[in-house]
Amino acid sequence: MATDPRLARLDPRRTATPTQPPPPPPPAQTDQKPLSGYDGVEDEDGTAVSRNEEAGFKLKFCTVCASNQNRSMEAHLRLSLASYPVLSFGTGSLVRLPGPSITQPNVYPFNTTSYSTMYQELSQKDPRLYRANGILSMLERNLSVKWGPERWQDWPIGKPRLDQQGEHKGSKGAEGGVVDVVITCEERCWDAVVDNLLERGSPLNRPVHIINVDIKDNHEEALVGGKGILDLADSLNQAANEERRSGNGNGFDERVPELLAEWQERWPQLPVLWTLGWF
Repeated sequence: MATDPRLARLDPRRTATPTQPPPPPPPAQTDQKPLSGYDGVEDEDGTAVSRNEEAGFKLKFCTVCASNQNRSMEAHLRLSLASYPVLSFGTGSLVRLPGPSITQPNVYPFNTTSYSTMYQELSQKDPRLYRANGILSMLERNLSVKWGPERWQDWPIGKPRLDQQGEHKGSKGAEGGVVDVVITCEERCWDAVVDNLLERGSPLNRPVHIINVDIKDNHEEALVGGKGILDLADSLNQAANEERRSGNGNGFDERVPELLAEWQERWPQLPVLWTLGWF
């Protein structure tokens, strides 16, 4: 963070030494901390200013797919490892995982069934099948991220989520129950989110960017999509920080379409949609 030039007069290291009368012997010099980091909190060490400038303000993200299992959870994990506040949801009526045949899926309710429960049940049913098709590995990843799948339509937007601290990766910063950007992983999920927000009637009168990054629902494409979503988050967050420093309150919202066009050139295999919604 740049130092305010007006503070130079207050810095004893920059004060000119008077010529008359001769000054007394100076006290022993001690390391002087910067006044504050970018977020206004006193820094713990001399390197905190640059660290806060890079990571001080973070956009809050939400990732969404059909069952809150594969694509949204891969993106959730990547964003949380990059220290972004992040939530994730599914828009389906039930959680559906592949079963022994296409007509025999494993079905679970949202919000009340943990990833651990699913893992234990499928491990007992047919460990060879569910290890071979990647379901057990996926659930192992998921249960390390949060407790279980959540349904978007049941999310009480704006309600504090303090009960999930410590067991939900990415929960720090998202305690208030609102986000700045929702990223869906399939167009029908994007439609469901947009329609649901219209039904809610914008009680908070808070804008939210709703972006769809179209990702095929398999493990390989989820990995690629997760990398693309992280790259998009970095671009959006950098722009948001630039606009905050410039004092342009609406500048970020106006730049989002341009940022998405630039991102699409880097990730042409991931079609993107965007709209501005309201919480």
